[in-house]
Formats: sequence, structure tokens, C-alpha cells
Amino acid sequence: MPIGFVTAILGDLPFEEVLAFAADEGFACVEPMCWPRGKADRRYAGVTHIDVTHFTDDDAEKIRELLRIHGVSISGLGYYPNPLDPDPAHRQMVCDHLIKVIRAAAQLNVGVVNTFIGRDPTATVEANFERVQSVWPPIIAEAKAAGVRIGIEHCPMLFSNDEWPGGKNLATSPAIWRRLFEMFPDGTLGLNFDPSHLVWQFIDCARAVREFGRHIVHVHAKDERIDRDRLYAVGVMGLGWHVPKLPGLGEVQWGEFFAALTDTGYSGPVCIEVEDRAYEASLADRQRALRQSRKFLEQFIG
Repeated sequence: MPIGFVTAILGDLPFEEVLAFAADEGFACVEPMCWPRGKADRRYAGVTHIDVTHFTDDDAEKIRELLRIHGVSISGLGYYPNPLDPDPAHRQMVCDHLIKVIRAAAQLNVGVVNTFIGRDPTATVEANFERVQSVWPPIIAEAKAAGVRIGIEHCPMLFSNDEWPGGKNLATSPAIWRRLFEMFPDGTLGLNFDPSHLVWQFIDCARAVREFGRHIVHVHAKDERIDRDRLYAVGVMGLGWHVPKLPGLGEVQWGEFFAALTDTGYSGPVCIEVEDRAYEASLADRQRALRQSRKFLEQFIG
């Protein structure tokens, strides 16, 4: 399992400098962010390390040359919007850009695009599944034709008042995943598995890996700390009681997680995703976060 990182945490560096850092620190791969250029609507969004808006074969060759120079590969292209947004115009813009990311992945010979299924947070699960049936088939068809698999990350996207009560991502739990894979059974749709999102939902992570291992196309390495004082004060229906941390600094049982991954035969990339505010004061701190995380993970897969 090659160790890499999600490039969003180095959003202030150009892609070539991101690759140089990755090479110098011994990372095998990166997951470049491919948001459309413009203002971000939340933290860690809006980073554009590969601009796919008008992506050409020349653009693809320039990126392949940078990868050759630095000896770093791309684990998958990342774009994490809300494809089921209740605003039809925004939803169409998001889906159009997601298709551009898929096409760029094919041009780069990258086999995975990571994203969210999306959700209208004010609507029921059933209402959102109806929207999945109308929105996602053309995207899946585009990916299948391009030879690209879609890695759905299962973060509930439930952190702020505008995401309440349902969150902005439907694909949060095993019950939902089963329905999605029944709806799209050909293998094009898969999971971008992140154990941190299961910790605060009190879902058995190793069990989930063993059940859905054949669907895992990409892995994010992030930890989660439960703030039990805050949980006591606001309950599970409140906000702010679970905190993203670097691998090893939260409550993920990493030994069990990697044991389950190896049991399922997963040998794909494991990309560190830094969302730990304690390591965000400076570029040096964010780079240290990646370095520290890599050293921790190497005891399991180094």
C-alpha cells in the first residue's frame, strides 16, 4: 500500500512544489485537488492543483512529465462537492465539472476519481435516493466509458448549521452503501474509505472493511478524537463533539483497520488527509503533519 497525501493541505503551493515535497519526504503518491478556480465554500475546498476546466492532451503531458521528474504518482483525482445540491443550477455546475475531472483522469491514465455522492440535508434518505437515480447514472456511464472508477468518500458532511440536520453526503453508512452498490452493480462506483468518519458514527470500522473490501478503490488516513465533555453537553445530535486529528492522535484502531484491509487483499494507495487544526499555524506545521503521519503509518505498511 503506497503512502501518499491529499494535496488540499498544501493549497498555497503550486503543484510542482507539492510533488517536490512529496519526493523529498518519501511519499509514493498524491491525490491532487481539482476544484474549479474560485472562492471556496468551506475549509479544505477550492484547491486547484490540476485545473481540468479546459484540460488538453498537452496539459496531461506536462503533468506526466512532472510526475516522471519527481518520481511520484497520482493515486486519484479529488473533487468533493455536493452533486445532489437542492439548487438545480449549482447541481448542474457541480456535475459538469465532475465529468471534466473524470475525463482528465482518463487523459492522465489515472484510474480513480474521488468525490461525494452528495445530499440535500433537508430531505429524507428516500427523497435523496430518488435524486441519486436521476443525477448519477450519466456520471457513472461517463466514468465507465473512460475506464475510471469513482471512489465515494463517506464523510457525512455534518459539521455546521447549513449542513444540519442530514448532512451533505448521503453515503455515510453500510446500509446506504448496500443500496448504492445494488443501484450501480457494475463496479464503477466504489468507496474512498476513511476510518475517521466511522469512529464518530460508532460504526465498527474493521467489520465495514471486511464487508465492503471489494468495493474499496482508495483509502484516506485520518483520525478522529471524541470530545466527551462536548458530547455530554450537546449529545450526539449536537455539533462540535468530534475533532479530526492526525493518524495516531485519535480513536481509530489502526492495527485492526490495516489487518482488515490486508485480509481483504487491498493493496492500493493510503493517502493522509490533514484536517487537524493543531497543525495549521504555518506551512512548516502542515508539512510536519504530513511527515509525522507518514512515520506513524509506516509501522503498519512501511
